[in-house]
Amino acid sequence: MLQLISLLITLCYLLLLARIILGFVVQYMSMQGSGAPETLVKVYEVVFSLTEPVLGPIRRKLPQTGMIDFSPLVVMVILVVIQYAVRALL
Repeated sequence: MLQLISLLITLCYLLLLARIILGFVVQYMSMQGSGAPETLVKVYEVVFSLTEPVLGPIRRKLPQTGMIDFSPLVVMVILVVIQYAVRALL
């Protein structure tokens, strides 16, 4: 059971990483004028919809920092702490 929890935490971590990277890529391609490919945008939308329920409430609690969103970093730190706790129980 704890291994399943550890796997889910790892998947959540990877989803957050994918959201960060895809967000940069889509934004960069849009700024270049060519626009991002439709499939890439759709993948980003799926990843966004999976991660936003966790990131949204945390983003609202954090102070405004301009254009930088620290909510993924906060969630990643929380996930790492939970991961270490779960691994200690194994």
